[in-house]
Amino acid sequence: MTDDMDLVFKALADASRRRLLDSLHATPGQTLGALTEGHEMTRQAVSQHLALLEAANLVTTVRRGREKLHYLNPVPIHALQARWIAKFERPRLDALAALKDQLEGDDDG
Repeated sequence: MTDDMDLVFKALADASRRRLLDSLHATPGQTLGALTEGHEMTRQAVSQHLALLEAANLVTTVRRGREKLHYLNPVPIHALQARWIAKFERPRLDALAALKDQLEGDDDG
């Protein structure tokens, strides 16, 4: 699991790869050619970024004839959120709940 998470962090660390993911979120099922047209990168650069995104399981592909369609896979991002972001939110949310309880308790007495 940690190795998979490391690949996700590595993939998300690059702004070009994040833009590709945004593009696939906005328009699922794009070909390499369509992704290349939408970004100021060479076809080879987009292909290399997609390979890293696929290795991190952030992009899945489907063959349709000679075309290879690319789709965003949000599952690794959700796992990252659950593992790394949610646990840091919990103390803040617990503190807010305790403050709310304390303030509401003061109004009663």
